[in-house]
Formats: sequence, structure tokens, C-alpha cells
Amino acid sequence: MDKIINSLKPKRIIWPIIFGLGVSTILIYNSFNEETFSFVRFTWNTVFYTLLAFVMMAVRDLAYIYRIIVLSDYQLSWRQAFNVIMLWEFSSAVSPSVVGGTGPAIFFLHKEGVSGGKSTAVVLTAILLDEIFFLLAVPVLYLIYGNNIFPPESLKINEILFAFYGGYIAILVYTLFLIYALFVNPHLFKSFVSWVFLFPILIRWRTRARRSANQLIRTSIKIKRKPFKYWAKSFIATIFSWTARYWVVNVLLMAFFEERYNLYDHFLIFGRQLSMWIILLISPTPGGSGIAEYIFSDFMSGFVPNDSWFAPLALFWRLVSYYPYLIIGVVILPIWLKRIFKKSNNNKGIS
Repeated sequence: MDKIINSLKPKRIIWPIIFGLGVSTILIYNSFNEETFSFVRFTWNTVFYTLLAFVMMAVRDLAYIYRIIVLSDYQLSWRQAFNVIMLWEFSSAVSPSVVGGTGPAIFFLHKEGVSGGKSTAVVLTAILLDEIFFLLAVPVLYLIYGNNIFPPESLKINEILFAFYGGYIAILVYTLFLIYALFVNPHLFKSFVSWVFLFPILIRWRTRARRSANQLIRTSIKIKRKPFKYWAKSFIATIFSWTARYWVVNVLLMAFFEERYNLYDHFLIFGRQLSMWIILLISPTPGGSGIAEYIFSDFMSGFVPNDSWFAPLALFWRLVSYYPYLIIGVVILPIWLKRIFKKSNNNKGIS
């Protein structure tokens, strides 16, 4: 527990901020000219679509909150689910994308009263639904747009394709493992956990990990008996969540270039973001910070009329879709920890 709390100390937000703003500053400096910020006009159209971008992020979070309530069998209240999701997003924002916030998310759920095994199952199921969305959506959009979902004019297209296919294969393998562990042979997961926690640095937690794995086995039996509506609600919420998150870029482009895009363009932009996010999911930097800003110009090429506008647009995009979670996490985490430890101390006093 102490390790998880230490990994989420508010001071850790300095690194993703340095990565993100540092790269943005370099990109803006390298492409700077008298037109770099000329696209920024404070009109009613700009204000409306900028606010709509934040609404898209709110829809995204509400869908995630609803999904985790469903996955927990309505054991969580809306307030508890809000705390879990915001803290989960914060932990993901300050952790390398390839690592994510899985461990802290299980911890948050457990501290909100969900059993260890069920917390693990809920988080793994949520991740599974996310990965299935990616695995299904990318081929569908590829069938419609072909190679246009990649930036065709990029000088780094070979590196982009290598990272994309590597990321897609990694997600596919991970998804198949989750399906097998949750629905076919959860005992394999227990064996895997037992093996991992044989390492000297982890052996002190082996008993606790095996206990959680046993709980996961029992929970797996319950998951396989879930009705269709349980999965339908969860997956529809997943679709709403990711669609709203990706639509942020579309909305921001509408804020500044509303005359340029038709429906075909919007779904192509959506497809570009899907392929871009596959790469960001295996990013070694916290929350993909720095890398997201760097590759934004490649993936949005053809949709912005001036090359010097890419860097500030990427910064605006991250200011809406990434940095708010750092601020929310810094505000919520101390309050949440105080409440959790107070409840824990009260329980000890009662016992």
C-alpha cells in the first residue's frame, strides 16, 4: 500500500508536465513564425466548440463511471465510482502508458469496499473491454479508409507502422491472455501470480497475492454467469467513453476551422486517432506525455492548413484531454486518502 501511495505523490506530476510542455515548447519554437497562433480567434464558434471539447471529456468520464458501477454489480455509489475513476486516470497520467494504472486502480476499488479478488476482476474486465474496443474498431475503420488511417505523407511512416503493428499485436496477445485467465482457466493466472511473486523483491507479498488470485478464481465463476445486459451495458459505456475522448480533437478542429470538414473527414480523423492511440498505449513516458505532442502533427496532417499550427493545436488538445487529470488527482488524492485512513482507523477502534 505504501508503495502505491508513494507512486502517486502529487510531486510526480512534475515529470509529465516537463515532458509534455517541454516537447510542445520545442515544437512551437522550431516551427514558429508570424502565423503560428494566427488561427486562434475568440469568436462564439471558438468558445462553443472549446466548451464542447470539455463536455466530450465529461461524457467520457461519466461513461467510465457508469461502467465501473455496472462491473462492480452496483456495489459502488456514484461518488465512490467518481473517486475511483479520477484517481485511476491520475495514476495513469503519472505512470508510463505501457504500465498504466492497473495496480493503483485495484487498490482504489479495494479501499472503497470491494473485495480484493473482485477488485482485480473488475479492473481486468474493464481493461479487457477497452482492448476489445481497439481490436474491433481499428479493422473496421481500416476497411473503410485503408492506409489513410496512417499519416501517408509522414517522413516517419515506417517507424509509425512498426510501432502501430507492434502495439496492436501486443494488445491482441494481452487480450487473449485476459480472456483465457478470466473465462477459460483462471487457475493459470494464479500459477502466473505465484511464479511472479517468487522473485526475491516480491516474495514478501506472495501470500497476499495468492489470496487475491484465489478470490479472482471465485469471481471468474461469477463473471461467466453474468447476463447479456451486464456485458451490453459495459461495452456500450466503453464505446461512448472512447468515442467521446477521440471526438475532442474533432471538436477542437471545428473550433478553429469549422468550414473545412465533412462527415467523411471526421471519421477519418477518428481513425487516425485510433491508430495514434495504439502507439501511445506502449509509450514509456507518463501518460504518453511528450510523445503524444510529437506525433500529433503527423497523424493530423492534411486536416490543418498551416504546418506551424500543429504544435499549438497539440498543446490545446492535451490541455483539454490530459492535464486536467493531473490537477484533479492532486486535489482528490489527499482528500480521498484522509477519508480512507480515517475509516480504516475507525474500524480498528471498533474491533
